[in-house]
Amino acid sequence: MATMNQFGLDVGIYGPLANPETITTLAQFAESAGFESIWLADHVVFPAQIKSRYPFSATGKFPAPTSDPLLEPIAAMGVLAGATKRVKIGTAVLIIPYRNPVLLARMLITIDQFSGGRVILGAGVGWLEEEFEVLDTADFKLRGKATDEYLEIFKALSAGGEVGYQGETYSFAPVHSVPGSFQKPHPPVLIGGVSNPALRRVCRNDGWLATALGPEQMTERLAALKRIAGEEGRRFEDLDLVYKIFINPGEPKQGVYGGREIGSGSQQQIADDLKAIIDAGFPKIVVRYRGDSAKAQMEQMERFAAEVVPRL
Repeated sequence: MATMNQFGLDVGIYGPLANPETITTLAQFAESAGFESIWLADHVVFPAQIKSRYPFSATGKFPAPTSDPLLEPIAAMGVLAGATKRVKIGTAVLIIPYRNPVLLARMLITIDQFSGGRVILGAGVGWLEEEFEVLDTADFKLRGKATDEYLEIFKALSAGGEVGYQGETYSFAPVHSVPGSFQKPHPPVLIGGVSNPALRRVCRNDGWLATALGPEQMTERLAALKRIAGEEGRRFEDLDLVYKIFINPGEPKQGVYGGREIGSGSQQQIADDLKAIIDAGFPKIVVRYRGDSAKAQMEQMERFAAEVVPRL
């Protein structure tokens, strides 16, 4: 039987419900309802014109109007660390090349210190080329290499002490990183993405934060991760496996790989999807409600905690 401690709640920092009162209320509800964690996605600005294909929808279009409200996740993490006491606070996922790696590391270390060790870094390489351009950050074509190096910098600075770095995309002379992170040797690093390069990156870090996989793809990608872990000399059993699912009660939606999008449809269909994800090998699930009513969002999450989880 599933327990609430297996679930995290994405508090939605973009979309029609992205306002401080709703997000803070949802985070505090998650804590009181027994969720293990709360999670924040990452965008800094939405370009008015987007040609890049969104990889997690059947149409390739971003699922929310880009004129909707948007709050920056690192700043929001600091606020939510003070508004809660127990829940872990994760990113699902933070686009690592968007921010200066030294500044990013020191900000996350600071939040980890203030929260008493509750930070989880869900990390991704990004997909929105236009956002890379407007931020004037790491080269979009080198985002995979930049992500790998920036994560190395994050871990080194989290360890604390005197740290320098020489890489292909970023270098700096030794600096003092004091204090290091509250969690030792560093906050957990989970990797988003489903490609083979992403799975190799998973094996160099602490775990996998998967999303948008149909049942067949889920089985195939887990098998691929086991194979790649063996090639990388990593025990598959040591990897943390987390799945992020968007909850869409009501009419079923079309999935990226055809058929019904998991997490959409009736309450029973959604419950069956959650059970299938757990049975496939993901012991922890992050849920995100898509909708435009704060009242409906709270009602759905209350029903999720009270009615859906006990049935799993």
